[in-house]
Amino acid sequence: MTWRAAALPFEFSNLDIVVACERDDMGEALIRDLQRTRAGVRHVWPVPAHLPDDTDVIFCEFAPDLARRIPWVPGDAKAALVVILAREPSPDLDLLFHCAPDAVLHRPFTEQAAVTSLMLARAHFTYERRLRSRIGKLDETLRTIRCVERAKAILIARRNMREDEAYQFMRRQAMSRRVPIGSIASAIVDTEEMLG
Repeated sequence: MTWRAAALPFEFSNLDIVVACERDDMGEALIRDLQRTRAGVRHVWPVPAHLPDDTDVIFCEFAPDLARRIPWVPGDAKAALVVILAREPSPDLDLLFHCAPDAVLHRPFTEQAAVTSLMLARAHFTYERRLRSRIGKLDETLRTIRCVERAKAILIARRNMREDEAYQFMRRQAMSRRVPIGSIASAIVDTEEMLG
C-alpha cells in the first residue's frame, strides 16, 4: 500500500530537505520518496564537514563523527535531523545519542518508513522548538520578576516606602512612559548599581 502526496500535510510542500547519503538504490529511492511529498530535496555526498543549517530537515547517514558535523549545539537545533542507520554493523548508541536525532531510518527502508520518519522528525522538531520558546519566555519573566523585586527593595530602602507603595510607584512610572514595568525596575536597579 502506498501513500498519496495529497494525504500529507500541506506544510510538507514548503519544506527544504537535505539528503546526505550515498546515491545507491536505497539512496535514490529515498530521494524519490521525499520528492513525492512535494518538498524541495537537495542531495549532498559525501557528508560535508558541516551539515547545512539553512534547511528544514536533514536525512543523514550515520557516522561516528556525525555529532561534530552538525552545525548547532545540542538543544538548539536549526533543522530536524533523521539519522539513516545501516543494517550492519550496529551503531554505537552513545554516539547516536550525542547526535540528538529527531528520528531514525533503518536500511533497508520502505517508502512509508521514509515518509513516517519525516513526519515524526518534523513533529518532534517543531514541538521541541515551541518548548524552547516557552522556556525562553518563562526565563525572561523570571528575570523580570527578580528585577522588580530588587527594585522594590531599593525603593523601600532609599525612599522609605512600603512594598505596595514601591510597586505602585513603578507601575505609575511604567504607565506614564508606556513601557513595561520591568524596564522601570531595570532602570532603578541600574541606577542603584551605578551610584552605589
